[in-house]
Amino acid sequence: MEALPELRVLVLKSNKFDGNMSLASRSDLPFQKLQVLDISDNEFVGSLPQTYFKNFRAMMDVKENKTGLITSDDDTFLGFVEMTVTLKGLDQLLKRLLKTFTTIDLSSNNFSGSIPDSIGNLNSLRYLNLSHNNLMGHIPASLGNISVLESLDLSWNKLDGGIPSELTRLTFLAKLNLSMNDLAGQIPQSNQFSTFENDSYVGNLRLCGVPLTRKCNEENGQRMQPEEEEEDDEYGFIDGFGWKSVVMGYGSGIIVGIGIGCCIIRFGRPRWLVEFFFGVGYTYKKNKKKKTRKRATPIQRRS
Repeated sequence: MEALPELRVLVLKSNKFDGNMSLASRSDLPFQKLQVLDISDNEFVGSLPQTYFKNFRAMMDVKENKTGLITSDDDTFLGFVEMTVTLKGLDQLLKRLLKTFTTIDLSSNNFSGSIPDSIGNLNSLRYLNLSHNNLMGHIPASLGNISVLESLDLSWNKLDGGIPSELTRLTFLAKLNLSMNDLAGQIPQSNQFSTFENDSYVGNLRLCGVPLTRKCNEENGQRMQPEEEEEDDEYGFIDGFGWKSVVMGYGSGIIVGIGIGCCIIRFGRPRWLVEFFFGVGYTYKKNKKKKTRKRATPIQRRS
């Protein structure tokens, strides 16, 4: 497919394609006009294809005309093409292809390795989804160069390190998902980052700061207390105020029980004790047989 110089849309999602995309390219400038690359939900392996990232010219320095449509005679039909793509986590039907519409979706594969810095050269990219892979290493600061990026999904990987402050330059960013990684440090708060909620960062146990409830140390941006302690305290409160309160409750019960037992042994069953446990008005009898009174027989008078 590198031999297709006019290719603008490549959608291969939801198949069982496998193989390595990071192999050496056979073309000098492959996929120069490609605007839509969607190979999500397959079984591709290896590192991300940074050779292609360097040659996606249609995702670099794109200038928008008045209509935004592709206007060359050979590409007129692309202004009315229909395709379904996943944007900001939702499937959407597009009925025409704008010149400025660009997206890369490599999610739900088995890609490994790090995110290449070269992806930051795609400064006209609108949507980027690399979620549900095995990517490792840091989030590249070069992503901050994609100034028109509207959606960034890096969730469900093995990324570590901090969130680069350069990402706060993405003033068009409306959707951010960095959840289920191993990120650490303080969450940036400038520009669009002040609008994102807790679900953008869930599963990163070493992150801290707003909007999370974990506070940071102002000096180094690290958490003030380990996550394990916070979780233990929270579950202890929910399950019954912790194991110390349970032990105190058992101890108090044993002492009260021993005291009541001693009173019964020494004084029998006093009325106040019975009324305390069974309620006022309760009566008991020592003998099961009821006492009956003998009626006096009437004396017959003689006439």
